[in-house]
Amino acid sequence: MHKTYFLKKIHLLIILLFSLFSCKQSDSVSIIPDEKIPAEIEQFGFKTSDFNILNDTIRKGDTFGSIIENQNLGDKKVYDIIEKARDSFNVRTVRIGKAFTFLRSKDRYKKLEVVVYQPDKSSYYVIDLRDSVLVYKKIRPLTFKQRTIAGKLDGSLSEALSKQGVDAALANKLTKVYAWSIDFFKLQKGDKFGVTFTERFIDDTIYDGVDSLKAAFFEYRGKLIYAFPFAQNQNSGKLDYYDDQGKALKNFFLKAPLKFVNITSHYTQNRFHPVQHIWKAHKGTDYAAPTGTPIMTTAAGIVEQTGYTAGNGNFVKVKHDKTYSTQYLHMSKILVRKGQRVSQGAIIGKVGSTGLATGPHVCYRFWKNGVQVDALKLKLPNSQPMDKKNLPRFMTQMKPLKRELDSVANL
Repeated sequence: MHKTYFLKKIHLLIILLFSLFSCKQSDSVSIIPDEKIPAEIEQFGFKTSDFNILNDTIRKGDTFGSIIENQNLGDKKVYDIIEKARDSFNVRTVRIGKAFTFLRSKDRYKKLEVVVYQPDKSSYYVIDLRDSVLVYKKIRPLTFKQRTIAGKLDGSLSEALSKQGVDAALANKLTKVYAWSIDFFKLQKGDKFGVTFTERFIDDTIYDGVDSLKAAFFEYRGKLIYAFPFAQNQNSGKLDYYDDQGKALKNFFLKAPLKFVNITSHYTQNRFHPVQHIWKAHKGTDYAAPTGTPIMTTAAGIVEQTGYTAGNGNFVKVKHDKTYSTQYLHMSKILVRKGQRVSQGAIIGKVGSTGLATGPHVCYRFWKNGVQVDALKLKLPNSQPMDKKNLPRFMTQMKPLKRELDSVANL
């Protein structure tokens, strides 16, 4: 019995010792702090913890001198600072709404030590006052990221791109590239598009817009029309756009004299005139748009005629070569003169409703060999075709881009 009692005591002692040992082990672990040293934050190349920081923007009436003269400058004078800064940037051009930052001492005096002015997102000027006045410019590093998207039209191209978080500037790039090969007025709801492009980022984080268009396709009349930039002359670096077969997209004529508007009346031999209320030929295409919308000449040429008639209102006629001429009617304002040479896409007038017109629009007329024809049904001449010797190089550059686009075409 004594032996059993003794064994029980030994057993309890072992459990007690084990518990104490475990607690000590646990205690020893818990007292080790799990601290993370915060990363030092830098702004404009300065440690923010070293300064009292004041951020502000240029307001109406501010000058470079006025924004610093109310700060504690110590023995430095505003005039001396301005004179020193002049060597690096024009202090008179500080603009309303642009940001500036004061880095001041952390003591109770808050002495101004550094001024930073940001004229744009990609650069800034530093005026360091801590010793002698030191002024320098810093360019933030740019990075470029390639992105491929695809979608379907359910409204305007700009709206479709916006839904995918893309800068509206890409819509302008696309319409310029396809201006000769796609009539954007005839794109339909549900038509597909795909785009590969690069975007700029400042300091790898600040979005700075679309940089360049690398490749694209649009579904047009049931067919995918591709666009790939290519420089035939590598030394010049001048880019033109070609389809997947190496055919130039750029034509002699733009598809229309306006952007993003509706065709309200087509070329026809028999139309009921909305003003005269009689049946007669309508030998042009009407594009409706708000009054004042810029009207573009669809090809380069010389202004052959400008003027006013009761039917046509204010009009401009442009002769492009021995074969082709175009005319633009019902303008609210004529912006060119007879004999003036105009480039393709030049603004020659503004949309109006002068003459026999029920609302603001431009009637676009087209002549081939002196005969009025339907511009939308013509097969118009292309620009300089791809040189055969450049075709292998083009195909090498194009194929991986086309694979990327085709991978999203059916999404």
